[in-house]
Amino acid sequence: MAKLLNFRSESKIAATADSVAVIGLGRFGSSLALELMKTGTHVLGIDQHEDNVQALNGELTQVVKADASRREVLEQLAIHDFDRVVVAVGSHLQSSILCCSLLVSMKIPLIWAKAQDDRHGLILDQLGVNHIVYPEKDMGRRVAHLVRGSIMDYLEVDPGYAMVKMLAPKSLCGIPLSETQTRKKYRVTIAAKASGTGIWQNTDVDTVLNEGDRVLVLGSTVDTDRFGQLR
Repeated sequence: MAKLLNFRSESKIAATADSVAVIGLGRFGSSLALELMKTGTHVLGIDQHEDNVQALNGELTQVVKADASRREVLEQLAIHDFDRVVVAVGSHLQSSILCCSLLVSMKIPLIWAKAQDDRHGLILDQLGVNHIVYPEKDMGRRVAHLVRGSIMDYLEVDPGYAMVKMLAPKSLCGIPLSETQTRKKYRVTIAAKASGTGIWQNTDVDTVLNEGDRVLVLGSTVDTDRFGQLR
């Protein structure tokens, strides 16, 4: 425990800034932590495995080798001073559940946790975890939509509603959007477009799409998927 005491004051400093604690530095956790650092967020990374800790040494604001499924460890790391914590431990069910249970009992305002399957997610939900993430499941769903049609990117905003990026269908090019009757025919909204310059612009009724334009389309998952099949 003596080793952890050295990190307490530093953790408190990090927690007062724009900061996030990431518990579990495997592929998902390390990728998330590094992406947060790119946006200017201070990151405290915690993992039980020396290899994972060493791999991110110097890459994160702080990185600590510790067992986050123990209350005394979390207290020594001043986790209670963070208002955002990500539990990226997904493969070890018991550690994930213990860690999340402790964080909830410590009244951390916002907790994100990785779930390996629906059963795991149900337990986390019952514990009171705010946000449950299914990386493998969500990625599989996303790739399935990309494979099926001309969709370039896919984001399910909420169950049943999505935003997709795709090439403008040739059948809708060359005429104002008001004349395409996109909402009436396809029940989707073309919210923005980007031409060859790469600059995105919001659309309106007078917007004219050209071949090669990329568009952002909003609508139900069924309707956006169907719209993505247009050529």
